[in-house]
Amino acid sequence: MVDDKNASDVSGEGDRWAGRRVVLVGRLAGMTQREAAALLRARGAVVVDRPGPGVDLIVVAERGLPLADEGDLDDAFDGPTREAIRAGAVEVVTETDLWARLGLVDLGRDLNRLYTPGMLAELLGVPVAIIRRWHRRGLIAPAREVRRLPYFDFEEVATARRLAQLLAAGASPAAIEKKLQALRDFLPGVERPLAQLSVIVEGKQILLRQGDGLLEPGGQMRFDFPTESPPAVSIDAARLPEVADEQTEELARSPDDLIELAAACEEAGDLAAAAETYRAAMAAAGPSADLCFQVAEILYRLGDLSGARERYYVAIELDEDFVEARANLGCLLAEQGEMELAAAALAGALAYHPDYADAHYHLAKTLERLGRADEARRHWQAFLDLSPESPWAAEAADRVKTT
Repeated sequence: MVDDKNASDVSGEGDRWAGRRVVLVGRLAGMTQREAAALLRARGAVVVDRPGPGVDLIVVAERGLPLADEGDLDDAFDGPTREAIRAGAVEVVTETDLWARLGLVDLGRDLNRLYTPGMLAELLGVPVAIIRRWHRRGLIAPAREVRRLPYFDFEEVATARRLAQLLAAGASPAAIEKKLQALRDFLPGVERPLAQLSVIVEGKQILLRQGDGLLEPGGQMRFDFPTESPPAVSIDAARLPEVADEQTEELARSPDDLIELAAACEEAGDLAAAAETYRAAMAAAGPSADLCFQVAEILYRLGDLSGARERYYVAIELDEDFVEARANLGCLLAEQGEMELAAAALAGALAYHPDYADAHYHLAKTLERLGRADEARRHWQAFLDLSPESPWAAEAADRVKTT
């Protein structure tokens, strides 16, 4: 997904694009062709319908032709256009290069210094569902997202580690969020206390340092988590549409409220009710890739592998760019012994996001099980190149040497 935070025009940008003839080839991943054409025209460029020797720039969609070999040009463009490209009169770039030139993405970030949810969960020893919950609640923020897949930098790893410390000390997720909300209320304008403030995690307590002291009610402020975790909310999934409880009726007035209720059920540990409530939200507003993925994750945790498999497929049908859904489907298929299908699903994730380290890792393991050692070694090495500091790096290095 293209980050549009820097989409505004900059000094000199109009001169750079004014009068340049640009053609867009293929289905773009970051935005529609119409949106991209409008953006280019706003910068002064002239968008034309098809490649030819008279254009200045040909932009190829990320899922379009490879640009590494000259032979690819022979298949994609006519003779005069090929000659113009080889002579340097026409430039051919990828979609990502276009977004960078327009100031929409920063290619300077090195993915090998970032962590996916799976890597972060492994590093901290917590379930990946907890990482996704922290992300969903805004407790950790990704440095970037690639096709719905969040990447977290070292600052967020530090924040997540503090959250994991609180969990390990016995604080419930709901209690952690309640006390962090208390800090936000106490200090308006601070949205993410663990990342923005000098906060000390001490057992199940969050203490805010001010000067040489810690804030408590009498000159200092202490937030004590309850010794006992709050009781789980139990909802009978079969009765959910008929629940007479006034609070549930209030929550269930809209699809967004149903989604919020489903998240609350999931966080309280009532996974069956959460799955049914997400389904109710989709029945009210139509299916979405995100909600199908969420249901798939819950069904997997419930042990319903067939149901999870189907939901992953639906998520991908709704959004073919959903690389995490493709990768998770591949892992599930491998668990079911469908190794060829698993390899295909993981390869599909890499086709959309070649730098997805987790997919290289799981594909390498799958290819080993299929007896395709040479292919597996390439993916072990690719994983190491992308994530040399990953918690799985030692295993990958060993497999590169032994396969």
